[in-house]
Amino acid sequence: MVKVSRWLRTAALVAGVSLVTLTSSGCTLVGGFIVVALNFAQFWETTPLIPVSPYYSQLIEDTYWEEERYDKVPILDPVEGEHAPLFCLDPPMPDEVIRSLPDDTAGGLAFIAETSRNNVRMVVEPIVDRLGECRFYPMVGPARIHFCHYKCTVYFEKTIRSDWPIPFSHTDQVQDVVYIDHDHLIRCAGPAAK
Repeated sequence: MVKVSRWLRTAALVAGVSLVTLTSSGCTLVGGFIVVALNFAQFWETTPLIPVSPYYSQLIEDTYWEEERYDKVPILDPVEGEHAPLFCLDPPMPDEVIRSLPDDTAGGLAFIAETSRNNVRMVVEPIVDRLGECRFYPMVGPARIHFCHYKCTVYFEKTIRSDWPIPFSHTDQVQDVVYIDHDHLIRCAGPAAK
């Protein structure tokens, strides 16, 4: 109890002395930066500079990447001919499979708690490939849905490493299974032209 009280008094004294010296020393470190940032924003008619962590900018970039590549459902034109190929042609890319795995490697601190995946191998198997009936979809019109489901088995070595306070390294052989759907719509062909 005495040590905590002494620590609190010391911290309060250091904070008080720092506050007094920063505001009355003529140094415009804090206030000067704020004034310059506001003048810059007023001149360029924009918001003041806002520091952003690289973590959040990476999250935004990943969100846009996944939306552009994997979150949009294509609407294909009708397939012509009696024996036209109607099988799934777009198996998941390795990038999509890795992004679909649970993210065990995020959130570590360098040299303190790191998790990595090594020697990654993938097996992609189609499990569903069927064509639904023609029906009306809002904002699309008459179309049929093509169901393409894949089972992706990922084998890798998961290495957990720490260098401080107790150095250790642990490697496990891990197998994860991810199911990915590549369903898409195909417009229904109208009546034959005469």
